[in-house]
Amino acid sequence: MNKYFAPSELIINEDGSIFHLHVKPEQLADKVILVGDPGRVPVVAAHFDTQECDISSREFRTITGTHKGKRITVVSTGIGCDNIDIVMNELDALANIDFNSRREKAKLRSLELVRIGTCGGLQPYTPVGTFICSVKSVGFDGLLNFYEGRNAVCDLPLERALLNHLGWSGNLCAPAPYVIDAHPELIERIAADDMVRGITVACGGFFGPQGRQLRIPLADPRQNEKIESFSYNGLQITNFEMESSALAGLARLMGHKATTCCMVIANRVAGEADPSYKNKIDDLIQLVIDRI
Repeated sequence: MNKYFAPSELIINEDGSIFHLHVKPEQLADKVILVGDPGRVPVVAAHFDTQECDISSREFRTITGTHKGKRITVVSTGIGCDNIDIVMNELDALANIDFNSRREKAKLRSLELVRIGTCGGLQPYTPVGTFICSVKSVGFDGLLNFYEGRNAVCDLPLERALLNHLGWSGNLCAPAPYVIDAHPELIERIAADDMVRGITVACGGFFGPQGRQLRIPLADPRQNEKIESFSYNGLQITNFEMESSALAGLARLMGHKATTCCMVIANRVAGEADPSYKNKIDDLIQLVIDRI
């Protein structure tokens, strides 16, 4: 018999919606766009031809609609891999658990998920305004280490090569990074020939974990210098953001397709930033909506 999920593990609201998102199973499309900012959800949904629901709960806002005949759900996750853990588990539950019986469905429903976000560029060829599609994501957050099977889906040789390159040991910048591939078919379709492809580092914070020093000194002052110089099988680390590793990793473990596409709003090498990026990210949104 399929696995049963107790009320303490799968929390369902009185109206039949999932606990945090407040979304019901029938409101979820097979194609999902994830954004960090709840304010960006209606910006994405403005491209839809129709809208069938608009749900807000905490930092999570969800709109499902159609675009050129495709049914799409856009969800805000808030910031960080911890929030991705909530959103991915709840989306997967909506797709693959029968809420009436509380049992796993016999047939897997596989979702396509693309995160649209912003990032910091780490190479001279990723200036402000560049669109980057994450081929691989490095998790500095440690989230995937809490799930069985992480070694089976991670790029273990790259993990070891990066850790040796960084020279981290003991408690220095722990936990050790994990590395996960985005879905290759989704990368080809979404990135096409007009996005930079590279390795993305998902950090557990915006300041110290991304090598920004304000009043507190950094544990590894050379962190960014070492990250920028790392190369593996022709790929370099192209950008910092805060969610791609958890998205790619959980999607692989759950049987979904996922990748992350970001627009560079700060280039760490050049020391430049564009705080008015919100006027320009709509071009990236349009590309993803057309290609998902």
